[in-house]
Amino acid sequence: MGFALVRVMRRLLLTTACLFPATAGAQPPADADPALGPWFRSLLVPGTSISCCSVTDCRATEYRIEADHYEALIGGSWLVVPPDKILQRTDNPTGHAVVCWTPQRGILCFVRATES
Repeated sequence: MGFALVRVMRRLLLTTACLFPATAGAQPPADADPALGPWFRSLLVPGTSISCCSVTDCRATEYRIEADHYEALIGGSWLVVPPDKILQRTDNPTGHAVVCWTPQRGILCFVRATES
């Protein structure tokens, strides 16, 4: 009986997390440009039709190239960008690299800065 109750509770917590994915304090950056909303919503996880981001998941970021891969600066740490998460977009209107990331799922999408 105890094991069954634990499974039910886990399922309930998972369902609740899926229904309410954003936390109450989750907000776009203070300097967010609402005109960029459609572009951010157009970002799709590579190979899927799933959006990369919500208003809280995607941010401008610093990035660097190390050996044969990209790294993005997230929360003060350099994280390796998985090659299958790099979007081959040339229409980045932000002027900066953009990373879509959540603590639970890691890097969802990465868009390089537009090269001049």
